[in-house]
Amino acid sequence: MNTMQCQGLPAQVDAHARVLVLGSMPGIASLQAAQYYAHPRNRFWPLMAALCDVDAMLPYAARMEALLAAGVGVWDVIGRCERAGSLDASIVRGSEVANALPALIDTLPALRAICCNGGTAHRAFLRHIAPSLSARAQALPVWSLPSTSPANAAWPLPRLQVAWAPLAAALTG
Repeated sequence: MNTMQCQGLPAQVDAHARVLVLGSMPGIASLQAAQYYAHPRNRFWPLMAALCDVDAMLPYAARMEALLAAGVGVWDVIGRCERAGSLDASIVRGSEVANALPALIDTLPALRAICCNGGTAHRAFLRHIAPSLSARAQALPVWSLPSTSPANAAWPLPRLQVAWAPLAAALTG
């Protein structure tokens, strides 16, 4: 299968972020739409509706604004890579170029936790980002949460809500 060079999306975060949700690399639908979690079967937005009271039916810009207002920022660990298709498993190992997360995290004084959306994001965070974090950032909890991707069909929305409950707790705690 042919691989293509994928360039990620810009960070959607502000200085008030209490939680940073990190994916691995947006899928093709998200990259084409220039919107995080744009695939219609991805459960991210319904999950944020349940946990953060963000209306999943709003237009994308309004959803993102509401998510930021709730204290949640979104970005990806990988900023650029080669991949065949949308699946994380298709990312060509060694082609990953990490986003500048250590620098971003140091600009977020209210940050309480980092949530990795799926195991690939968590492993990439540990490999590419964790070694470069400041002492303050290293003290933050980093949670590996089940992916909201439609490829993770074993995790229906109610089960995801339970697993992702620490995100909601970090926003209110």
